[in-house]
Amino acid sequence: MDPIDLRDPAEAARLIDQFLDDDDLRGAAELVAAMPPWLVVDVLERAGARERAVLFRLLSKDAAHVAFEALDPPLQSELIRDLHADRVGQIFAGLDPDDRAGLVDELPAHVATRLLRALSEDEQALTETVLGYPTGSVGRRMTPEFVTTHPGTTAAETLDRVARRIDEVETIYALPVTDDQRRLVGIVGLRAVMRADPDTLISELMNEAVTARARDSAEKAARRVADERLIVLPIVDDETRLVGILTFDDALQVLEDAESEDVARQGGAEPLRRPYLSTPVRSLFRSRIVWLLVLALGAALTVQVLEVFESTLEEVVALSLFVPLIIGTGGNTGNQAATTVTRALALGDVRPSDALRVLVQEVRTGFTLGLVLGGCGFGLAGLVYGFDLGLVIGATLLSLCTIAATVGGLMPLLARSVRADPAVFSNPFITTFVDATGLVVYFLIARTVLGL
Repeated sequence: MDPIDLRDPAEAARLIDQFLDDDDLRGAAELVAAMPPWLVVDVLERAGARERAVLFRLLSKDAAHVAFEALDPPLQSELIRDLHADRVGQIFAGLDPDDRAGLVDELPAHVATRLLRALSEDEQALTETVLGYPTGSVGRRMTPEFVTTHPGTTAAETLDRVARRIDEVETIYALPVTDDQRRLVGIVGLRAVMRADPDTLISELMNEAVTARARDSAEKAARRVADERLIVLPIVDDETRLVGILTFDDALQVLEDAESEDVARQGGAEPLRRPYLSTPVRSLFRSRIVWLLVLALGAALTVQVLEVFESTLEEVVALSLFVPLIIGTGGNTGNQAATTVTRALALGDVRPSDALRVLVQEVRTGFTLGLVLGGCGFGLAGLVYGFDLGLVIGATLLSLCTIAATVGGLMPLLARSVRADPAVFSNPFITTFVDATGLVVYFLIARTVLGL
């Protein structure tokens, strides 16, 4: 097979494994050299730690730099521990300051210190600027390398400045405009500068800039980039001095990381922060075991409820047949509401101050769902087990859907109001809460209707 035509990552990984098993490093090097960059990255992500280090050493200098930048920080950290010091220093120096900051968080302190000291004074200062902001802030994800212009500068002078620094900065398509004190006063697009008469002043071309403060949440700033369809979001300090920019590609990465974290926590696990196939079993174990223990303790509430109502179950054994239906329906209803509101929070559609409106919305939605599901439950259970039991099932589903939707909708808002992650309050905890509550409602209704 011609390796240039290879497009399947799994097949590429299989062929490379075969070369390595046969100790044919030359064949592996030729195959890797013929692959497009995205495929090289995919193969590196699929490989084990030892194989990844071997493959990385087979890459050319330029290909290695491109591939290293595309890897997640945990994989970068593993590679650094396996590479020679001189190669590591070259790769580290070639990263953008914001990428270095992300990698430093993954490295042992003594390794990070050694790599930072090996940088030039300018690069060291730029990297330390980013590292000076709190983890999770947009200042930690911005790039401090950018081209600015001045309101009194002409279009021709601005283009000359861009041409001189084009290889030093991450983007040139949107230029922040600053005054003599480095305060941000506007922004101008490169297209507008290029189309203007050479003597036109930037003050005549610039627009008002959308900004974020360096200590703002990175996710909040990235969401603003997406909402406003921005190429660049200028980042300022408390005195509105420009300290960096958040580019749209970095904003997309922030949003992708945030979504991965939310999805993981809604499923009762911690985010992996690295490709699945390259994740060791011990990391998968750690990401899940804590949540499973927490949820197991929460599930003990369900056992306690069943024990309290044991006599009721002994009198009407048929009630036990519907316990999975009650638990499943309540949990699913609560999860649907929580997921919907959590996503609305992320998009900025709702805020904690909208709690009353969300309450009304979810009560009405849950009641409507309960009418439909309860009606079905009443009819089916009534035909088979009698309409007294059918009434119990129908009334329970009506009540539980209303309760579950309401709790599921309000929990993410409560989390946000106490500065917690809404995803943490979503599916796992709501399921546990609704399971116990649903059984209490179920047995209380059964006692009332059946006179137990």
